Amino acid sequence: MRMLTRHTVQDIATWTHDARNAGNGAIALIDKGKSWTSFDIVAKLRGMLGVKKIGHAGTLDPLATGFLIVCIGRPATKIIDQYQAHKKRYLASIKLGASTNSLDAETPENIFAPISSNVDKDSIALLLKQFIGDIQQVPPIYSALKKNGIPLYKLARRGEETEILPRGITIHSIDLVSYNNPTLILDISCSKGTYIRSLARDIGIALGTVAYLSDLRRTEIGELSVEDAVDIAIIEQALTEHNLLAIPKVFSQQR
Repeated sequence: MRMLTRHTVQDIATWTHDARNAGNGAIALIDKGKSWTSFDIVAKLRGMLGVKKIGHAGTLDPLATGFLIVCIGRPATKIIDQYQAHKKRYLASIKLGASTNSLDAETPENIFAPISSNVDKDSIALLLKQFIGDIQQVPPIYSALKKNGIPLYKLARRGEETEILPRGITIHSIDLVSYNNPTLILDISCSKGTYIRSLARDIGIALGTVAYLSDLRRTEIGELSVEDAVDIAIIEQALTEHNLLAIPKVFSQQR
């Protein structure tokens, strides 16, 4: 199945042909910018290509950037689950000494706690080892997980308290890239279903303070890397230059 990357974008015409062909399908490796939702990317490609059957292999929060795999056409969307099952790699910035309701920068800082003078690079690196392996993690209340059919984030915005059960995840590796008080940067490889926001919270607690995820970039999915991904604006430019943009609101018959 043909894959669009920053190295193959010059062959946009052939890739577009496959993407629009119901029997072929195609893959796009996208480097998502900040403020875009994963659905925004899907909707943008749907409009540019005129193909209705499009999905992505793993949501990125709007404030997160980085690697998003988008599958176009029925043959491609059938293998979304395979991509979702792959391990993910992230570069995460975590701010100590403060936290938010959403555990990221989407909501304002409203919880504060001191950072011990004993917290330094060595103590952080040592503590991180306890998070490696199969662990139990409580997802954040601001998430798309559902309880009784209602997304948790909707319950959170209503101010309703709800019990969230822990889920099993795997942290394959977690390395300290840097620590400049109060921010530490981590390189994390983890399983499907891992919430880096929850990991930030739990690391803060383990360090005797509070913490939240201040920035996040996904760098890898399985063996594929964001280094090969392409910005959505470059795809639009290439389609425009080759006169390949779909007529607005006209979709192919793929279902």
